[in-house]
Amino acid sequence: MCLWAVLKFAAMMTVLNPSVDSPAEAEAAALLIRRTGARATPARVRVLRLLHAAPAALTHHDIEQGLGDLALDRVTLYRVLDWLVESGLAHRNTDAQRVFRFSAAAIGEHAAHTHFRCEDCGRVFCLEAAPPEPPRLPDGFSLSRIELDLRGRCARCTGGNR
Repeated sequence: MCLWAVLKFAAMMTVLNPSVDSPAEAEAAALLIRRTGARATPARVRVLRLLHAAPAALTHHDIEQGLGDLALDRVTLYRVLDWLVESGLAHRNTDAQRVFRFSAAAIGEHAAHTHFRCEDCGRVFCLEAAPPEPPRLPDGFSLSRIELDLRGRCARCTGGNR
């Protein structure tokens, strides 16, 4: 079973409660973290598990609440979230109220792709459409990543399906 499937299955079983003992989910999250070359600390594992289980992008407050009894102090939580984003394991976006929301990055995500961000519920959808080709960069510049964010309302928030 692929890592993504293990995480999704375990997330369904724990239903957004990382305090429930789920060795398969914890090990899958730890493996993702170790693949970046970093240590799989308990804080990183708990937050990554919560992000994978979440049906929509979460605010700092949502994450604090979701961790429940396993809550981290705010400084640690901010550092863990920053690290997850920098490592490519999570996405950070700003909603219409200028609040940061975090979601888990898809496993094996390609470098250049397009996101659709719902301004109502905060969910982030990875689209198959690649962003347009970048303009020619001046000499000495080095491109490391391309992102294109589309914003609007998802089908669920507009009353459609999903």
